[in-house]
Amino acid sequence: SERGCNSFNLPISKQTQTHHFRVLREAGLIDEIDYGNRKGIRLRRADIEKRFPGLLALLGAESPGVTAPR
Repeated sequence: SERGCNSFNLPISKQTQTHHFRVLREAGLIDEIDYGNRKGIRLRRADIEKRFPGLLALLGAESPGVTAPR
């Protein structure tokens, strides 16, 4: 599914957010869809699953705020 860049509600500046999305795009993890006055972000799930099988399921199973044991 696709989300707008502003829908992530990140506690960082717009410049920093743009940088992070560029790094993720260049790494092949996301696609950016340009609608002229806004951009959409889409996670490249099939490509990620092909390269790192099970990673997205593992990340989805993690509960927010829970840290891994050391």
